[in-house]
Amino acid sequence: MTGRGWIIPDWPAPVRVRSLITTRRGGVSVAPYASLNLGDHVGDDPLAVGENRRLLGNSLPAVPCWLNQVHGTTVVDAAVDAGAARVTGADAALARNPGVVCAVMTADCLPVLLCDRSGSAVAVAHAGWRGLQAGILERTVCAMDLPGESLLAYLGPAIGPQAFEVGDEVRTAFVNEHHQAALAFQSVNSTRTPCSGVSGQRSALCSGDAAAHAGGWLADIYLLARQSLKRAGVDAVYGGGYCTVQQATSFFSYRRDRVTGRMASLIWLADA
Repeated sequence: MTGRGWIIPDWPAPVRVRSLITTRRGGVSVAPYASLNLGDHVGDDPLAVGENRRLLGNSLPAVPCWLNQVHGTTVVDAAVDAGAARVTGADAALARNPGVVCAVMTADCLPVLLCDRSGSAVAVAHAGWRGLQAGILERTVCAMDLPGESLLAYLGPAIGPQAFEVGDEVRTAFVNEHHQAALAFQSVNSTRTPCSGVSGQRSALCSGDAAAHAGGWLADIYLLARQSLKRAGVDAVYGGGYCTVQQATSFFSYRRDRVTGRMASLIWLADA
């Protein structure tokens, strides 16, 4: 992390590819949004959100292309939608022009940064389980219109495999589509302390709502993303290993807290 508490992705991206991922640190919002909440749709004081975005903007070349994320598979060109208050109904953005900032907001879902080895294009995707299962990462790679083997991916902070309890319907949705997805699911009954990093015992907050946790599987969203990227031809994948639920001092988590803020994952091209 940097002095501001932001994460600078550690990946072999070209020099002109710039990226950062915010944490919950370094802003002005008060609990339960403390402190660098960037979400303007979660009930926080709009003035605090505005100040947080201003603080973030000091390190960006332009106002980010903020998306109205709907757990779908729509990918937008950030240059086309730059300047809009919020792009309607999209979960990924790409850019080929310098100074255009692509962004997604998360608080358990997986942010995935993408670029090509020559630094001609960048993208970012919001990958919750619904988006992953529907193919958001494959759609994003396709929209970049570059060979998968020329791309690099970075997996940002998301809910970890020991905290992401889902039901039978989630596992079935993945496994019916791709058999190898079974490797990303572990029966809760085979583990002694799912979510042990949160409170030492299982809880409703860790398990999610009833529709999500009936059946009892621990899902590895990082592995599911790697599988999706591999199907799209992307083998160079970095990052992962965080847990937004368990690392409470660093990350917002909707599953842990319900009322909470949002982090941002951002990527752009600098001038050649």
